[in-house]
Amino acid sequence: MSTPKAKIGIIGGSGLYNMPGFTEKNEVVLDTPFGAPSDAYIVGKLAGRDVAFLPRHGRGHRISPSELNFRANIYGMKMLGVNHIISLSAVGSLKEEHKPTDFVIPDQFFDRTMGRISTFFGDGLVAHISMAHPVCDELAKVVKTAADSAGITAKNGGTYLCMEGPAFSTVAESNVYRSWGMDVIGMTNLQEAKLAREAEICYTTVAMVTDYDCWHSDHDAVTVEQIIQVLHTNADNAARLVAAAVAGIPDNAVCRCHSALKNAIITDRATVPAETRKKLEIIVGKYLG
Repeated sequence: MSTPKAKIGIIGGSGLYNMPGFTEKNEVVLDTPFGAPSDAYIVGKLAGRDVAFLPRHGRGHRISPSELNFRANIYGMKMLGVNHIISLSAVGSLKEEHKPTDFVIPDQFFDRTMGRISTFFGDGLVAHISMAHPVCDELAKVVKTAADSAGITAKNGGTYLCMEGPAFSTVAESNVYRSWGMDVIGMTNLQEAKLAREAEICYTTVAMVTDYDCWHSDHDAVTVEQIIQVLHTNADNAARLVAAAVAGIPDNAVCRCHSALKNAIITDRATVPAETRKKLEIIVGKYLG
């Protein structure tokens, strides 16, 4: 039996281990050249569109941010035919204006992780993609419109600081990040954004605020219990936003994200090892000839 296909991918963060409203669901277990994704993909219909859902941390929240196989997760989306990804992520707020249960749709990232693999390239094939603007502007607009139509408070724009984790910040760290002008803090989405760009998939993040991090006098000792309470509200809002956003993505939309590698590959095509060509065929085949 052939593997079901989808054009739209949803990655669910903390508190989002399934997606309400799916019909005609199939569990698809994939093996990629980079190992196993976080869980089986749920492929089905949402708002009349073919959608693939992946719980980032696995059902039951089994995988720590530092343990995530980001390459396998994004490669699996590419295998399913996905060309747009909406990624949902629980975050702490670094500004008073971003309140718990608010959503932020960041347009920038700042990396504070340590040694995570965030590229498909290497092993004899080098490519340098542009990350000046790390999310898809067009998809971000669709998501913002969906949030507005669903009555969800959401800001378009801002910077997501990606920390290593799994421990939360110290007060000193939190205050430094605030002095840098960061908007929200999370542990996962920068690597996804880089890999999605390399895979020529439109990508945007929905950062769901759960707390004010530890800089705030009322949140100076963030606990998992407090966060989980907000996660339930955020999960309900996320389900409504995703359904509206999926419906709002134009059929057969073409974006510059879909040709991000066109001028990025620097390696002489004749020198690319056969094994690397095979491994990355789904991503770079059209450019290697």
